[in-house]
Amino acid sequence: MKTLKSLGIIFVLAMTSPMAGVAAPIELRLDTAKTGAPISPYIYGQFVEHLGRCIYGGIWAEMLEDRKFYFPITATYAPYRDLTNSAFPVVGASPWQIIGNGSGVTMVKEDAFVGIHSPRVNAGVGLRQLDLGLVAGKGYEGYVWAKPLTGSAEIEVALTWGESDASRAGTRIKFTGSKYSKKTFAFTAKAGTDRGQLEIRVLKGDVLLGPPSLMAADNVRGMRPDTLALLKQLSGSVYRWPGGNFASGYDWRDGIGERDRRPPRKNPAWTGVEHNDFGTDEFIALCREINTEPMIAVNTGFGDAYSAAQWVEYCNASAKTIGGGWRAKNGHGQPYGVKFWCVGNEMFGPWQLGFMQMEHYVLKHNQVAEYMWKVDPTLKLTGVGDLATINKENDPNQAKSGKGCSQIMLENCADHMSILSEHFYRGRVPWTKDERTNLLAHVAMMRDSIREKADGHRKLQAGLTNLQGRIVPITMDEWNYWHREYAFGELGCVYELQDGLGVAGGLHEYFRQSDLIHMAHYAQTVNVIGAIKTTKTAAEMETTGLVLQMYRAHYGEIPLRIEQDFEPCDVAAALTRDGKALTIGVMNPTGSEIELKPSVSRVTLAGSATRWHITGPSPTAHNTPGRPRVVDIQRTDGLVATSPLRVPALSATVFALPLK
Repeated sequence: MKTLKSLGIIFVLAMTSPMAGVAAPIELRLDTAKTGAPISPYIYGQFVEHLGRCIYGGIWAEMLEDRKFYFPITATYAPYRDLTNSAFPVVGASPWQIIGNGSGVTMVKEDAFVGIHSPRVNAGVGLRQLDLGLVAGKGYEGYVWAKPLTGSAEIEVALTWGESDASRAGTRIKFTGSKYSKKTFAFTAKAGTDRGQLEIRVLKGDVLLGPPSLMAADNVRGMRPDTLALLKQLSGSVYRWPGGNFASGYDWRDGIGERDRRPPRKNPAWTGVEHNDFGTDEFIALCREINTEPMIAVNTGFGDAYSAAQWVEYCNASAKTIGGGWRAKNGHGQPYGVKFWCVGNEMFGPWQLGFMQMEHYVLKHNQVAEYMWKVDPTLKLTGVGDLATINKENDPNQAKSGKGCSQIMLENCADHMSILSEHFYRGRVPWTKDERTNLLAHVAMMRDSIREKADGHRKLQAGLTNLQGRIVPITMDEWNYWHREYAFGELGCVYELQDGLGVAGGLHEYFRQSDLIHMAHYAQTVNVIGAIKTTKTAAEMETTGLVLQMYRAHYGEIPLRIEQDFEPCDVAAALTRDGKALTIGVMNPTGSEIELKPSVSRVTLAGSATRWHITGPSPTAHNTPGRPRVVDIQRTDGLVATSPLRVPALSATVFALPLK
């Protein structure tokens, strides 16, 4: 086999038009001696945050809202506060409706099971939760905690999927003694509905209720199997958690230990309730289930260095340490070995909990990093950054210096970080009469934003004398389109084919910047501006997710430099690490098919080519959970490499050409 540097490869592009026929060929000149730095697998990272329906209602299988009774239950049933016109409104008051006399339910602080109070429910009264998604023939399992106040009590738990007696399954459970006890139940829904109900009726004796739970019986350690299946297909290489803005108000100790005893909190950064059902151990279990690396963001907002270091202990230290001892007590004797950590999130912004001026924050960053490295010196730490932000209103010293957050962090904290974070989001291009211009501008957004960040850092870091020639690599640990029409709950926008094409162009730019950008996290993974969307009973991959899945599975790792401009298309090429195949990525936002005519010198193609592509009937085509896919990955085998290789209109395409 010839060495990579000896290969000389030329491709020819030809655009076709139904009116004009085949245009003059355009050569794509590839010199395999001109390679870039290997593409990091961590470019295909993902981000999950405790926001909207990303965790609860997306990844986590619990079906009940506010199961720990954070909100007081009252006779007035009005649970929704935000997105009330959505199928997934935000709960802002108790979602539990009283059955019977409203005065028969009171909130009691004394001997509350968890949190500040528990509901006392008198005999003859009950609670129910509405609007549950049920699938015909599917099993559902759950439990309820209760403490009799009169020596013994009897509770009926029922699952309903209609209004008739035949649309109801119930069981009676007896409780005795003077302490809370946990009783389980199981039902099978005989019909599908989004209006199912779980009822808890006290038949005899007054009780204090602890947390009930209801999950589909096919859950995987508390996670939804339909979402997990798509996450495995997505094959994200590293997952960042728990935030985002959420991290700056999160006490990680709330999310460990017996799940039902973890306190419910007001979500510190967003809306609704943080149940704390999904914490560190559950996140690690998710990462192991989908075979990805965990990345944890510590709290440098309201948090402190000691707490951050103790979290590292919990994850990575022996059971002889305080944190490691807690982990072992919780059933995980062996350290998790979490390698990647973020020291805070967007601390340059006044929207962030615990925001402070940059001259103070750099001191905090360095202290937190030192505490964390003292526990585990092998950690790879990410510092917060932003090239452009100069907070003139809230940070007079920064305004006076004219320096962005990234520059200040690099000047003061470069020796206390392994990599520096940058974020960006883009919306839709304002609509114009020229739909073609609108589409081309939209798909270029991701590429242009990444290039702007990379160019800015190359210029900035080259001029910082304290770096002494060192290049601090970049992690784009939040990047995506962010549209403001929410169909899947808080920040749950729909992604169309045009968004998928833009993500393909963004990936191409990451490949071109592989020496500088070592990690990227598509934000966020499920529902919340996510690559996957879920309803109560179904999950589906968005167009953006399909592009990420396709490139992750089939694109090469050794990028080839292309010194040509193929606007409005975007073309990238890479060899596989073993040099046995050449891969070509083409993002074609035009309404015309493209032909690739390979002209290869000093190398012999080993066999037929394979094509993977996604396309759809229009730029606005998209997938919907529970319905047949409109956009999907299509594979074509047996292509003759010496004949025109066709790239469909409105598509993102990857070719693999085996080499001898």
